[in-house]
Amino acid sequence: MVMVAAATALTACGGQAKGDLLQQIKDAGVIRVAQTQANPPWNFLENGKPAGYDVDVANELAKRLGIKKVEFVASNFQSFIAGVQAGRFDAVIAGQTITDERKKQVDFSRPYQVNGISIFVGSTSSIGGVADLEGRKVAVTAGTTQAAFAEKSIPGAEIKTYENATLGLTEVGRGRADAALVSRFQGAFLAQKNGLAVKPAGPLLESEVNGISFAKGSTAFKAAVDKALGDMIADGTLTAISKKWLGGLDMAEQLKGV
Repeated sequence: MVMVAAATALTACGGQAKGDLLQQIKDAGVIRVAQTQANPPWNFLENGKPAGYDVDVANELAKRLGIKKVEFVASNFQSFIAGVQAGRFDAVIAGQTITDERKKQVDFSRPYQVNGISIFVGSTSSIGGVADLEGRKVAVTAGTTQAAFAEKSIPGAEIKTYENATLGLTEVGRGRADAALVSRFQGAFLAQKNGLAVKPAGPLLESEVNGISFAKGSTAFKAAVDKALGDMIADGTLTAISKKWLGGLDMAEQLKGV
């Protein structure tokens, strides 16, 4: 009896029971969603409040799951997986790329957005592609797939890591880095918003498929989230959200065939 009670107590203290995340969130009446809050146009702070594509997706998702409140938690790509595993938040809705390595540690929803890596350089730079980056200073956001790409695919480069893409692009604009690897949509948005003297160079380096991550074994939660996302795609809600934030891009169209 004592052993059973102890095990029960440990489960309660340890956070989410496998497969029961949906019910726990509904009982609490709030879903805790991790985002960087520094990754526009996906998620960022506007007048001190969370805004962007990911924020609107999170709010709509909670509404469709019957959850009254979304609590946005500031985190970063390096901490997302550990935070989910430790129960510091319930889900990550922050443009997290679905990879085989990450799938060993957390579960993912069906894709809700696609993205692509671009090289951004100074407005007068002659850099035209990856081959021109060898031995150069390249800015990336720590913990992202862009950082992994740079380490793997740019020989001899000096990789400079930053907390977010704004900082990396600013370094390029000021001439303290030769290039930055950033989402094409995000880089264009940030350059315009902040008046940065940067431009995209060459074709997309990689396409990324992004999902919502949460604790492994959360089968009921995954089924509910996947259904809600599917409904949002089918009824035009995701199209409206994406056109609002992504310069007229229809994300539902981009997701076809993914």
